[in-house]
Amino acid sequence: MAEHNVNQGRRRFLTATTAVVGGVGAAFLAVPFIKSWQPSARAQAAGAPVRVDISKLAPGQLMIESWRGLPVWVYRRSPEMLSALPTLASHLRDPASENTSQQPAYAANEFRAQRPEIGIYVGICTHLGCSPTFVPELTPQPFDPEWKGGFFCPCHKSRFDLAGRVYSGVPAPTNLQVPPHRFLSDTLIEIGVDPEGAA
Repeated sequence: MAEHNVNQGRRRFLTATTAVVGGVGAAFLAVPFIKSWQPSARAQAAGAPVRVDISKLAPGQLMIESWRGLPVWVYRRSPEMLSALPTLASHLRDPASENTSQQPAYAANEFRAQRPEIGIYVGICTHLGCSPTFVPELTPQPFDPEWKGGFFCPCHKSRFDLAGRVYSGVPAPTNLQVPPHRFLSDTLIEIGVDPEGAA
């Protein structure tokens, strides 16, 4: 049987060199992989705050903006609309907005708004994700003979008042969501950012 002379120094050198080269190669492979986890510029833009000019928004009018791929309703309530809201409490599932996951603390009031006349809500029904129809008229409707304005989802008959509060006895389980927002001026709103100092 022939004896093999093993050069331990050379073996250690080759092992160490292989480990170093493998580590460097792994690092080069990891960089693009980790970079792929970062959102693209398009995704970052889609999640960016949105500014909305409400200077031409008349009472009873609604405008729809897109934020994070969601429709956000911004509308101006008339004095008649505002006076109708307190009369609906007994018809609503969560009239006092006690479900805190549906609105920030600064919108936890009967108007669910920072400013009573301006409503800002994500226009997605909390039942199955349909987009309800804006029915601002304070007159009887085929779906509700005592209608006092709000949103009606024709898909499954869920109804929300003009503060985005869900009626009792409909499929939708919660009020419409109020997105984070702040007023930059009397006519400019930024959706996606809470007011300074808001918890």
